[in-house]
Amino acid sequence: MSSAPSEVPTTTLSVRETFSIDSNLRVQAFAERVDYVPDIDEGYHFNPEVTLAILAGFTHNRRVMLQGLHGTGKSTHIEQVAARLNWPCMRVNLDGHISRLDLVGKDTIVIKESRQVTEFQEGIVPWSLQRPMALVFDEYDAGRADVMFVIQRLLEREGKFALLDQNRVLTPHPCFRLFATANTVGLGNSTGLYHGTQLLNHGQIDRWNIVATLNYLSSTEEMSIVQARVAEFTSEKNTRMLKSMVALATLTREGFVVGDISTLMSPRTVISWAENTLIFDDHVLAFKLSFLNKCEEDEHPIIAEYFQRCFDEDLDIAYMQQHNSDNG
Repeated sequence: MSSAPSEVPTTTLSVRETFSIDSNLRVQAFAERVDYVPDIDEGYHFNPEVTLAILAGFTHNRRVMLQGLHGTGKSTHIEQVAARLNWPCMRVNLDGHISRLDLVGKDTIVIKESRQVTEFQEGIVPWSLQRPMALVFDEYDAGRADVMFVIQRLLEREGKFALLDQNRVLTPHPCFRLFATANTVGLGNSTGLYHGTQLLNHGQIDRWNIVATLNYLSSTEEMSIVQARVAEFTSEKNTRMLKSMVALATLTREGFVVGDISTLMSPRTVISWAENTLIFDDHVLAFKLSFLNKCEEDEHPIIAEYFQRCFDEDLDIAYMQQHNSDNG
């Protein structure tokens, strides 16, 4: 694997063959993988509409934002598209600790020829801007105001970036791409589900060329993904169990949306539950270790009710019976 990427894509791929989407489109791709290309998840399931939106971002240099509830795999979706295109990709989480200096850069003291000198160290934005790189801003609607205005410069049509401290204007590399993921599309925490998100300038939101929504998969699709990752759950017995597991995950998501519980089961959590079930040979204990222990204690009765509805067994009784039989 090379550390120096090619400057431009050198091959094309069939969307139908690469992403299993009913489309005759072909997309540009790099022939070689480099250090910044994400690893390929062979079992990943691509949402057709979202995948085409992301591919438009890569192929036609459109600014693409993905929005949806957490745990739907927004960032992973971008990474997995990039992985198949061999396109270098960098994720930046816009939490409260990311500042303007982190993005733009700052003067630092370095030692050269046994002397201390001041040298400008580029931030992630100018570094990425000058390379064939897909820059992904995670939790875009949680960014601070000073950070948002730095990003706004990248959303202009020309996308040139001024380093005022250096008296330089950077022109984006022809293969620089910009993506973002958000939970609220800049509408703030109106539902109470996402503390810390901000109301964003509508003028900035309007500069995103494409906004796609990624929701949770259907139960059938989610079961297929789990079975692709955990082959033991393709047996008839475990398939029946998996159906109940996915049904329970769906109930947690519905409960999260209406505010009954503060934590939901993502597809990743369902996969962990399935894997832990094999490890402990106990789906109840695996459920507690994979999900229940992450939840607030006063929400346990609600989650136990979900468990009862999906598995037709009391969560605490099933746990006690299992361990009594083990100890006996």
